[in-house]
Amino acid sequence: MIPAIIAAVIALAAGFGGATVINKKKAGAAADAAEKERAKAEKEAAKLLDKAREDAVKITEDARKDEQSRRREIKEIENRLVQREETLDKKLDEIDKRAEKLRAGEDEVETLKNEIRDIRTKQQEKLEKIAKLSKADAAEKLMQMTERDVKNDLLGLVAKLQHEAQETAEEQAAVLITAAMERMASEVTAERTLTSVKLEDEEMKGRIIGKEGRNIQSLQRATGVDIMVDDTPGYIVLSCFDPVRREVARVALEMLMKDGRIHPGRIEEVVDKAQKQVEKDVVRAGEDAAREVGVIGIPKELLHMLGELKYRTSYGQNVLKHSTEMAHMAGIIAEEVGADVKITKYATLMHDLGKALTHKMEGKHHHISGEMLRKYGAPEAVALAAEQHHDDMETTSVEAVIVRVCDAISAARPGARNISAENFGERMRELENVANGFPGIEKSYAISAGREVRVFVKPAQVDDLSALRLARDIANKIEASMQYPGTIKVNVIRETRAIEFAK
Repeated sequence: MIPAIIAAVIALAAGFGGATVINKKKAGAAADAAEKERAKAEKEAAKLLDKAREDAVKITEDARKDEQSRRREIKEIENRLVQREETLDKKLDEIDKRAEKLRAGEDEVETLKNEIRDIRTKQQEKLEKIAKLSKADAAEKLMQMTERDVKNDLLGLVAKLQHEAQETAEEQAAVLITAAMERMASEVTAERTLTSVKLEDEEMKGRIIGKEGRNIQSLQRATGVDIMVDDTPGYIVLSCFDPVRREVARVALEMLMKDGRIHPGRIEEVVDKAQKQVEKDVVRAGEDAAREVGVIGIPKELLHMLGELKYRTSYGQNVLKHSTEMAHMAGIIAEEVGADVKITKYATLMHDLGKALTHKMEGKHHHISGEMLRKYGAPEAVALAAEQHHDDMETTSVEAVIVRVCDAISAARPGARNISAENFGERMRELENVANGFPGIEKSYAISAGREVRVFVKPAQVDDLSALRLARDIANKIEASMQYPGTIKVNVIRETRAIEFAK
């Protein structure tokens, strides 16, 4: 047993010793390998360090060269700046010297001017003493002599130019206006707004009046219209400055007579319905007019005011119908002369818009038209053309001239405006009286329904040049003192007759 244990111990000791020797050999080999790796790493590190030093030396050298180059450039720039500064100083010195010379020259010129003025004044005084005439008298005599010498030539030239202008203008205008009027088809007699309502019988008149006049008073309060039942037999007359309110009263009265129930409560209800109905008719009339003439994009507020013109008349002519008729003619003329058709039609349709507001706003109706068009966003060209359709404003565009021409054409159409015989005769007499108020007038006649006034002058008192001035003066006085539709032609006639008898 013991020998076996000893043998095992010896075997273990031998094995441990062998393992130790083996481990020592391995450790030595690892140490050698590590030393080799360290030596290798040191060599590579040395190489990298040498390369980094070389790169650093190269970068430093490049930077030094770059710095030297920039210093040279800066030095050159400084030299150029110094040269320019020296050049500018020289130029400034030259300019100062020239300015000094100019100032000296100006003083010399001013001295010479004063001397020349003195010489001229002395010469003028000597001439006035010699001629025994002042400068003003001499100028006046010279003007008189010149006027006398060139008077006949001027008269001939003026007459020739007027004749040529009339021939050309009248021919072209006649072609355009005739073409436009031929293509327009409208009624000759103008519509008139109704201001009376026919009664079915006398019993209906009593029902409208009501007990102690309660019904008619209620109707007047609700509509704001004066109602007269006894002035015209068989009719009720409505009187109000506002045509829309008058139309509301007419519609309400017809609805009440048709329904038969007439009392204050029913009257208020019917008037409210009539107002809504007339409001719809106003909007529809404006839309129909715009659609008829082919103008789109009109704001609703302007269409509403345009529709109100359906119930307005001017000299008996329905204003809305007058505007639509004008718009058609204006579109034709604008197409012929090359103007803007859309602007022309738009402005012509809206030119009398202010007549729907003249009882609500201060000012002339065409100024109100321009103001309303601008207020609701219409183009400025449209507002100007509509505003300038009367002679108190100068036209600034072809479209404005067309609107003015079409207004005169529509107003001057036979039967377009209803003028009583009394008013017509008064206007004719007033025209003749205006012409007769000037000196040198022998006779004057208003003809062509007041569209022309012919003035015969005394040839001994009025020469040809004065006749031209007289025609202009008469036209200006007619414009300033009279109200009339369209235009009036002033024709001054001077005739000299030489009569002799052969015996």
